[in-house]
Amino acid sequence: MDSLEQRLIAMVSSSTQLMAALTAARGLGLDSWCIGAGAVRSLVWDRLHHFASPTQLDDVDLVYYERPVRPGRDAELESALRAAMPALAWEATNQAGIDAWFRDHLAQHVAPLYSLAEGIATWPEYATCVGVTLHPDDTLGIIAPHGLDDLFALRLRHNPTRAGVDVFESRLASKRFAERWPLLSITAP
Repeated sequence: MDSLEQRLIAMVSSSTQLMAALTAARGLGLDSWCIGAGAVRSLVWDRLHHFASPTQLDDVDLVYYERPVRPGRDAELESALRAAMPALAWEATNQAGIDAWFRDHLAQHVAPLYSLAEGIATWPEYATCVGVTLHPDDTLGIIAPHGLDDLFALRLRHNPTRAGVDVFESRLASKRFAERWPLLSITAP
């Protein structure tokens, strides 16, 4: 395990809210899952900015990989998570069904994904392509297909794997990254 993984594990372990969310997610009994994206990114960037209190989470992304893809499964998991932790806005997404979602909602054809890590690798910014899972023995696992360098270097770069420049620019505006974390280095595509 490298030093950045160790640092991330220490940060997550010391976050009461994120550990509670991971415990709730583990209770779903999924085989391949993690909490990722903003919940992890915000924790790290808040700590690197030495904020006295953590950023309020807009939502908590539970991503998982499960075949066969079952209609209504994401909503079922979100309901169970809201029952366990109603103060959080949960969003569950089966990475095995992302190709169908792109087809049905955006009229785009994308290749199917074959693992949880492959799905995480497609998220819009490299620093956000990180997930954390809680194993049955209470150890934490890190899924970071592009590594953790961007996350810990406070570097925000567009990941063109699946998200276009327009999506990246929209996220820059809506998430207010530069305003919320002024030490960020943002690289325009």
